[in-house]
Amino acid sequence: MNDTPTYRVASNPARTLPQGLAVLFAGESQTRPLHRVGPKVVDYYLLHHVISGRGMFEADGETRSLGPGHTFLIRPKRLFSYASDADDPWRYRWVAFAGDRAEALLAEAGLGSDRLVVHSGDSEAPAGRCLDIFEAFRTRSASASLEAAGQLHLLLACLKAAGTELEERPPVADTHGEELVRQVIGYLSTQYAEPLSIEAMAETLGYNRAYLSRLFKRHTGVTPIDFLSRIRIDRGKRLLRERPELTVEQVASSVGFQDGLYFSKQFRRACGETPTGYRTRTLRS
Repeated sequence: MNDTPTYRVASNPARTLPQGLAVLFAGESQTRPLHRVGPKVVDYYLLHHVISGRGMFEADGETRSLGPGHTFLIRPKRLFSYASDADDPWRYRWVAFAGDRAEALLAEAGLGSDRLVVHSGDSEAPAGRCLDIFEAFRTRSASASLEAAGQLHLLLACLKAAGTELEERPPVADTHGEELVRQVIGYLSTQYAEPLSIEAMAETLGYNRAYLSRLFKRHTGVTPIDFLSRIRIDRGKRLLRERPELTVEQVASSVGFQDGLYFSKQFRRACGETPTGYRTRTLRS
């Protein structure tokens, strides 16, 4: 099986979209090890179906370990993050949608307001429906928008028919080290905008800084400092895209960098371009 990282996405070609239920875009990705998205929020519903591999999904204060057959839902304006496993990274397909009817349809499919994950066992139908939506958009036919909406209904029907809801609680850690790493991830993911330090975090959690850093790197492949920097850069990218009225210095301060020049240096090191260059490029695209 080819596990070379890939990314494909296709958007709805329609000029106007119905308010009741509209599919916005769909895609597929074989992710890289430790590929991470968030913490962030989006303005639409985003449904991911895992085809292979494993990863962690965090939303509403809970973290879940998910693998093949799991479908996880991201709701509008609710903070979330997810990351692929270091050794067996996810391959998944996703569908983004919006509309007044979306919440009621999700509830019918077993994804009510208190449900974010369902499991469809060995059924290939959810992955197939996601692919059908992607192909409809890729061909850009005149009926693509209607076809995608129909396939979304069928996708939700698949989840209702074949899905058994995953128990809604965080998985029990196998070891003390795994639980401690989750505490570190939670601490950094929620307080990244504050002037925190690894020393202060270690003291709060009641551990030696060197021990905590070694343990974290052994489990995640990166140091707590590198993890914190990634969170801040990812959040900075989102603010640069979505809040053009903010200066680079204001963006830097909003994501925990007290020095705008240092933020720019770290941003360029991580992304290969300056914050200003990134903002200009993404706003034009």
